[in-house]
Amino acid sequence: MNIRKYSGELVPFNAESLRNSLAKSGASSIQVEKVYRDIQSHLYDGIGTRELYEIAFNLLKTYKGAYAARYSLKKALRELGPEGFYFERWISKLFIDGDYKAITSQTIQGHAVTHEIDVVAAKDDRMLAIECKFRNDIDAKISVTTPMYFKSRFIDITDQYYSFFGQNKKFTEGWLVTNAYFTIDSKEFSSYYNINLLGWDYPAESSLKVRVDNNGLYPITCLTTLTDLQKSALLKQQCILVQELVDNPSFLNHIEIKANDRNQILQEAQELLDRPRLCD
Repeated sequence: MNIRKYSGELVPFNAESLRNSLAKSGASSIQVEKVYRDIQSHLYDGIGTRELYEIAFNLLKTYKGAYAARYSLKKALRELGPEGFYFERWISKLFIDGDYKAITSQTIQGHAVTHEIDVVAAKDDRMLAIECKFRNDIDAKISVTTPMYFKSRFIDITDQYYSFFGQNKKFTEGWLVTNAYFTIDSKEFSSYYNINLLGWDYPAESSLKVRVDNNGLYPITCLTTLTDLQKSALLKQQCILVQELVDNPSFLNHIEIKANDRNQILQEAQELLDRPRLCD
């Protein structure tokens, strides 16, 4: 049986991949098997990935909202758009969680021209120039032209000092980060020219999805108990992480919400963070 990707491409249905994605939602093995059997009854040749996702999401939600929330991580990252401003904020928080200092949207003068750096992160003797490539397309890929362009920008800002976090330092690393996928050529080019890549599924052992599951860095857009308008309102308050909502529930005081809904939102948020860390 084939499934139809968002791009229209037909690919063979992978039952084991579906089971693994369901398991990473935090559902028990018995619940995963029940959901999988229920999904099977809806399958047909050529079913779209979006329809398959919706079926799995709704079935997981019948057990617990936090299961559906984890399963929806990829979609939740796309909801940090449409321009990617909040995605950049979220990426900065991922590096802060790794003991970096980080700041977003910085304009600096290179040797030849000025550059806007999406995220500047520093720790010890390292300073990173991070370019974020946000994509709304489910199956979007970052082609080799993107790291080629980034390489030329990074060359223009190397070997000179910049003042960040109370210190004058040089950039030591260039990072290209995306919620999408990298093509083989983009990986090979970046490896040869020492450009660090971080994407949805790359590198395998420390990709975005692995980092989020292992460290609980879920964006607020994961929560299934929030409406789109409520998510947008929280993002405008700079409540980017679910952890930030748990730490400071008063964020909810500034959005239209019923008392009972408030309790459900906070319960789902806590359940999302309480789950033991996942292994890749």
